[in-house]
Formats: sequence, C-alpha cells, structure tokens
Amino acid sequence: MMNMTPVVKQLLIINIIFFIGSQLVPVSYDYLAMFFPENSNFGIWQPLTHMFMHGGIMHIAFNMIAMVSFGSALEHFWGGKKFLFFYISCGLGSALLHTAVNYYSFQDTMNVLTANGFQKADILKLLAEGRIDTRWQDLVTVSKFNAFIDAYTGTVVGASGAIYGLLTAFAFMFPNAELALMFIPIPIKAKYFVPGILAVDLFLGFKGGSIFGSGGTGIAHFAHIGGAITGFLMMLYWKKNQFNNNRWN
Repeated sequence: MMNMTPVVKQLLIINIIFFIGSQLVPVSYDYLAMFFPENSNFGIWQPLTHMFMHGGIMHIAFNMIAMVSFGSALEHFWGGKKFLFFYISCGLGSALLHTAVNYYSFQDTMNVLTANGFQKADILKLLAEGRIDTRWQDLVTVSKFNAFIDAYTGTVVGASGAIYGLLTAFAFMFPNAELALMFIPIPIKAKYFVPGILAVDLFLGFKGGSIFGSGGTGIAHFAHIGGAITGFLMMLYWKKNQFNNNRWN
C-alpha cells in the first residue's frame, strides 16, 4: 500500500475528530446528521456534515480503511485539490440520490393521504410530534407506510457515498487491479469487483439486507449508488475533456 497522501490524512483526522466528538456529545447527531428536508431538524449544511459522522466504531473503521486505501492512490495521480473536489462531490451526489428516492416514496404516500381528506400540515405536525394517525395505515400497503415513516424520521451518517465514488474511480483508472474483501479471499479485478458489490448491495437493499452490516437495517443503499453514479459521471467527463487544453485551434 502506498503512503497516505496529505488530503486523505486530513480527511481521516477530521472524521476521527467528528466521531470522538459525537460520542462525547451525542446531541451533535441532531445537528450534523442528515435529516429529511420535510423534517424540522433538517439543515442546509447537513448534506456536507453527514459524511463526516459515523454510527459506530466498525462503521468508521471500514470507511476510513477504504478511504485510505483507494483515496491515497487517486490523490497520488490527481493531486490534493482535484481529489478533494471529487470526494466531496461524490458525498453530495450520494445525499442527493438518497433524498430524491426518499422524497418520491414519502410524496407517493402523502398524495394518497391528502386525496383521502387528510391535510398535509396536520400530517407533518403529527410526524414532528412522533405520532401517527392509525387511519393512514388503512390507505396504503405496509411497505409503503413503513417507507413513509422511515423517510421522515430517518437520518443519514457516514462517508460511504463518497467511498463508493472512490471505488468507482479506482475501477475506472485501474480496471485490472485485483481486489478482495476479507470474506471473499479470491482476488477479483476492479472492473468486475466494483460493479459486483454495487449490484449485490442494491439487490440486498431491496431485500432488506446488506453485504456490510447485520440485518440490513439502517443501510442507505441509494446513497451508495448515488456516490458511485456521481463518481462514474465525473470520470466520464474528465476522460472526455482531459485533452482540451492541448488541442490546436
């Protein structure tokens, strides 16, 4: 493994500081984790700050190991400024897709409720108070109702979206590099490994599980996919325009 690069080292330190601070001051999650935009706890800074918060020691350990491993390789070739721009962009892209999917799910049920005579303001007031009207459950399926409640009450923390962007970029730049997970001892080329874990993670997301974590609860699968898509689109754009400055008029 190559030496840790400067920006990766700074990001590692920031993440550790945020993690220790959040353990000492648990209320910090109420301000720095990312809430649903309809939730009164939502702040415009949260799409940025959520990527430096983590839910537990294993959560931050896995993300930081991946960031150091893949991020150092990318920063070595790109330089610090380009790497940091890419990392933050992927984190924001992951937040955007996660929020968009949640908003669609939330609004789908909200439309059903308002069509049946419930007022949106009253619904949001009850949700903000941590209560529900049991009549709502008679109008939608159990899965849609659960998704509706989870979208409003759930929070997002972690660098996973940005990490998935790094994985995608690494596979884009070093497609034949061999990678392996602890529970997959056989090395697999990056061009197969990264699409594979994305496909499995997305599939298990719909099934209520995850390749990382137990039980699959609390896994922001679409945040992972959002980070990967953002990273892929940025890599395509950079590849297409990498020679622009060298072209003759």
